[in-house]
Amino acid sequence: MPDGALDPSAPLLARCTFPPPGSHVTCAVSGGADSTALLALAVAAGLVCTAVHVDHGLRAGSAAEAEVVRATAARLGASFRAERLALTDGPNMEARARDARYRVLPTDVLTGHTADDQAETVLVNMLRGASTSGLAAMRPGPRHPLLALRRTETEALCTELDLPVVHDPSNLDARHLRNRVRHELLPLMAALSRRDPVPLLARQASLLRDDDDLLAAMAATIDPTDARGLAAAPAAVARRAIRGWLTGEHPPDAATVERVLAVARGESVATEVGGGRRVQRHRQTLSLGPDEHPAQRVT
Repeated sequence: MPDGALDPSAPLLARCTFPPPGSHVTCAVSGGADSTALLALAVAAGLVCTAVHVDHGLRAGSAAEAEVVRATAARLGASFRAERLALTDGPNMEARARDARYRVLPTDVLTGHTADDQAETVLVNMLRGASTSGLAAMRPGPRHPLLALRRTETEALCTELDLPVVHDPSNLDARHLRNRVRHELLPLMAALSRRDPVPLLARQASLLRDDDDLLAAMAATIDPTDARGLAAAPAAVARRAIRGWLTGEHPPDAATVERVLAVARGESVATEVGGGRRVQRHRQTLSLGPDEHPAQRVT
């Protein structure tokens, strides 16, 4: 076993959701404790790993972090690949960096998100007005194998294995909502409730995930173009069917879904739904098409 690798029977592995031993996987490794622990645990789980480091090009000296990950991968017996981006600082930095990062990573990449990240995701999505799907947060499984672990455990593991860890100063940047949730909101919630809110939020995400799956299954039985059937369905199910029908690059907002539901109920004959599109009703059938006459639309 490579230097620094774990015994596959290590207690942390029993709480991870890695693919079967022998699977070829790509691990996103920034060099932080979570992603470094991800790589160490993936190797210990018997996976054939490639560590990919993505340098966003936003900080001087960030290229050196790739070399730290390269050395860690070599020590653990994993392959390594570096990706270099050329982002510029500015509005929506978090979202732009995330989108750019995932464009150069395979769709089945493994990430080192922990229960702490799960709790942060629930709160961030809540503050952004997300519905059940957003509050269900990340789904446990091979792509997020560390969701049952805590950040303190990944940090302790790196210390125990003497693996170097990179500290990204952007994780302290108060411009980013997630950082304020991590450093301000969660500690305040802990102080107010006098308990650790992370397990509570992770459990809520799990419960909402079950609700979300049930709603999705029920919505799949409804034809969103059948105005009569849509109007007769429970509102939560009808909203889900409409949202699935209208979702393209982005899902529709709540106001748009409500307007379409009003069209299905006969309260209006048509409504715009964004992107130059409109939904209209004709003989109890809804149709989605271009909004060719915006001045004449009824909303």
